[in-house]
Amino acid sequence: MQRVPINPRSDWQALANQLGFKFHTLYGEPYWDESAYYQFTLQQIENDIEDPTAEVHNMCLELVDKVVNDEQQLQRLRIPELYWDYIRNSWRAGDKHLYGRMDLAYDGSGPAKFYEYNADTPTSLYESAFWQWIWLEQTMEQSMIPASSDQFNSIQEQLIERLTAIDIPQPLYFACCKGTEEDRGTVQYFEDCAVQAGLATKFIYVEDIGISPDGEFTDLDDYTIPTLFKLYPWEWLMDEAFGPVIPQSGTQFLEPPWKAVLSNKGILPLLWEMFPNHPNLLPAFFEDEINQGSRFTKGFVRKPLFSREGSNITLQDHQGNQHIVEGPYDDNGYIIQAYHPLPVFSDNYTLVGSWVIADQPAGIGIREDRQVITKDSSRFLPHVIIA
Repeated sequence: MQRVPINPRSDWQALANQLGFKFHTLYGEPYWDESAYYQFTLQQIENDIEDPTAEVHNMCLELVDKVVNDEQQLQRLRIPELYWDYIRNSWRAGDKHLYGRMDLAYDGSGPAKFYEYNADTPTSLYESAFWQWIWLEQTMEQSMIPASSDQFNSIQEQLIERLTAIDIPQPLYFACCKGTEEDRGTVQYFEDCAVQAGLATKFIYVEDIGISPDGEFTDLDDYTIPTLFKLYPWEWLMDEAFGPVIPQSGTQFLEPPWKAVLSNKGILPLLWEMFPNHPNLLPAFFEDEINQGSRFTKGFVRKPLFSREGSNITLQDHQGNQHIVEGPYDDNGYIIQAYHPLPVFSDNYTLVGSWVIADQPAGIGIREDRQVITKDSSRFLPHVIIA
């Protein structure tokens, strides 16, 4: 694994705007960064990233099967009791899911360490599945990288295949919140894939979804919403005033209700309990169940059960230095995970996002930052495989 400097394509910004990548710059700083790329061997991808991703995902499914049937575990995850049967029934019915992204620490030699699973509303999909593939094709055409270069990236193909095979009521509505360019771009890309899969689609903002007198979710024209892909976390939905209507609404959701388990960072201590000392896992515990100081003398990371993009994270490294990111997710429980440092390439802390489509590993995206905690502003860089 190497970080290789390269000259950016001369016209990439114009092309990005043309192809709908309107969030390539965030907060006045570059989000997409093609001044370098990460280079892997095929063996590194297959043995150290793809295989562990599949194994950890299967462990997560085993965990869901246990948790939905155990009220004590649902309590530990702080999932409201009102939704326990809804989640349990969703799992038992085999409600289909689409995607997720695991965050891994990997420096070129195994084992990769599993940080967390963004299993409900993961972003960076467009840039992982589509835009970095465009970069690969064009840089090869322009002889900027070896002609034999490849990429661990079948995300789009697998996503369209999944959407083609999935049996859902149509039209499939896509929703995100107003005022966020990145979320809108992600949902637009997802909708484009659904259209390629032959599905009838519509878009609606979350804020515009209504409720009929019969308790059905409706669009702005008062048509009922049969199936909804929502880039809006399950814990937020459950906390809304309309939350109690959801189980009886008749709407089918993507991701399904049982993903509320996997999107909860409480799965990290639960996985450690089920699979202690697994080479890809880090020791993790519920904060209110341990004496923090006695467990983690060599560093720890404190994470809320519910949080996004590095918010409300406290990281204490091996030297006792603390790094803190503030945020809005400070009103629920926390877990404590053993500190395992991200690798550093050219003064950048590098995180591997490993994508799962349906139940199969499908590709990776690379994020890097000058700071030790990856945030929504952390840059995205492309990658290649050199055999």
